[in-house]
Amino acid sequence: MSLTFLTFLPIAGAVVMLVFMRGRPNAYKATALVTSILTLGVAVYLAAGFRTDTAGFQFIEDHHWIESLGISYHLGVDGISLLLVLLTTLLTVVAVLCSWNSIKDRGLAFFISLLVLETGMLGVFVSMDLFLFYVFWEIQLIPMYFIIGVWGGARRVYAAIKFFLFTFVGSVIMLVAILAVVWWYAKNGGPLTFDILELQKAGFSGSLAIWSFIAFFVAFAIKVPMFPVHTWLPDAHTEAPTAGSVILAGVLLKMGVYGMIRFCIGFFPEVAVKAMVPVLILSAIAVVYGAAMSLVQPDMKRLVAYSSVSHMGFVTAGLFTFNQQGIEGSVLQMVNHGVLTGALFMMVGFFYDRTHTRLIKDYGGMARPMPVAAAFFSLFVLGSLGLPGLNGFVGEFLILVGVFQYAKVFAVIASVGVVLGAAYLLWMYQRTMFQQANEKWLSLKDLSAREIVSLVPLVGMAVWIGLYPHTFLNLLHAPAQSIISQVQPYLAEHGNSLLEMAGSLFGGF
Repeated sequence: MSLTFLTFLPIAGAVVMLVFMRGRPNAYKATALVTSILTLGVAVYLAAGFRTDTAGFQFIEDHHWIESLGISYHLGVDGISLLLVLLTTLLTVVAVLCSWNSIKDRGLAFFISLLVLETGMLGVFVSMDLFLFYVFWEIQLIPMYFIIGVWGGARRVYAAIKFFLFTFVGSVIMLVAILAVVWWYAKNGGPLTFDILELQKAGFSGSLAIWSFIAFFVAFAIKVPMFPVHTWLPDAHTEAPTAGSVILAGVLLKMGVYGMIRFCIGFFPEVAVKAMVPVLILSAIAVVYGAAMSLVQPDMKRLVAYSSVSHMGFVTAGLFTFNQQGIEGSVLQMVNHGVLTGALFMMVGFFYDRTHTRLIKDYGGMARPMPVAAAFFSLFVLGSLGLPGLNGFVGEFLILVGVFQYAKVFAVIASVGVVLGAAYLLWMYQRTMFQQANEKWLSLKDLSAREIVSLVPLVGMAVWIGLYPHTFLNLLHAPAQSIISQVQPYLAEHGNSLLEMAGSLFGGF
C-alpha cells in the first residue's frame, strides 16, 4: 500500500484544505507544505528500501479493478520511475514554498490545484496498467491548465488553451494507440488486458507496430516537447506563475520521455531501433534550434523556456542511442534539467516579484543590492551550462559519450548546442547581474529566508549529483541493461545499415 499512500496523499491534503480551511490562508498554505513534505518523506523512505541489483519493478500493488475489460489497479516502480518520483515530490515542496507570497488571489484553489497535480504526476510514474496510466495522464492536464489560465500573466488564457489543445491532441492519439495494442493482443491469442508488463511480451509486429509506435511517439513528443511540436512550451512557460513553470519544466516534460521508455521502446523495440536516425536528427535540430532561439530572447523566462527545448533534445538523443552511457545519461539528465531549470525559473520569479519585469534590458547591476541571489543564480547558470562538479556536466557528458559511440556527427552537433548554451546563459547572467547598475533596483531587498530555504535543496541536488553521481546512477544500471536487452536483437540486425544511413547523410563523418 506504500505506493497508493504516496500517490494519493497529496489529494487527501487537498480535500482537507477544501473542507476545513476556506478563508484561512496561513492554515491552507501550511497544510499544503506539510502534505508535500510528507509525500517527499514517503518517496525517500521507498528509495531507502529500493534494491538496485534488479531491473524488476518493486513495491508492487496489483488488484482487480474492471475485470470484464482486463483493467487492474497495478502499481510499481523501477529505478527510472523512482528517480522521477523523487524529483516530483522534491519540486512540489519547492513549488509550494516559492508560491507562498506570490499568489495573491484565490490562493486556496491554487494550492489545491498544485496538490492534485502532484497526484496526477506521481500516478503516471507508478502506473503499471495502461488504462490507469491514461487516467493519471489526463488528471495532471486539468490542474496545470487552471494554474496557467487563472494565475498566469497577461496572455494566460491564450497560453493555457494552447497548452491544453496540444497536450489533449496528443492524449487522444495515445488513447487510439492504447486501444489498438490491447485489441491486437486479445485478437492474437492473448488475454484482454491493459497490463503493461504483459503487453511488453506481446511481440507487436507489422503495420500495427509501426503505426502504434508513431501514435505513441507523437503523443510523447508533444509532451517533451520535441521539434517541431514545441511551440506551446515558450508561451506556457512565459505566462505560467513561477510554481507552474517549475513543475512544467521540472516534471511534466519528463513524462514524455518516460512514456517513450515504457511504450515506444517497451512495446515496439524493433520499430524503435529503426527510428534511431530520425529521432537523433530531430534531437540534434532541437538542441541547436533551442539554443539559438535562447540567444535572441529579450525575456528571461522565455530564454529559459527555449533552453528546455535544447536540453530535452539531449535527453531524447541519449535515449535513442540504446547504449548504457546514453540511456543512463538521458534519465539522469531529466533529473538534472528538472533541478536546474526549475531553479532558474524560481530565480526569474524572485526577480520579477521585486521588479515586475522580465526583460533583460531592464536589469543591470543586480548583484549589488542582491548578492545572495546573484550567488545562487550563478550556481544554477553554471550547472545548466555543464560546469564540471555540478550535475549538468554528468548527464551531458554521458549522453555525448553514448551518442559518439553511435554516430560522431550527432555528438558534434550536440557539442555545438553546449557551446551555444554557455553563450546564452552567460550573456543573460552578465547583463542582469553586472554591467551598469539600474538605479531603480539599488534599494531592492535580497532573498528572504523562505526563498533561500526553497533554493537550498536544489543546490544540494546540483552539488550531490555533480560530485557523486554514483548514488543515482546505481538506480539506473539494471533498467538501462533491461532496455538494451530488449533492443539488442534488432540492433544486431539493423545496426550496421543504420550506421551506414547516418554516415551517408553526413558525408561519412
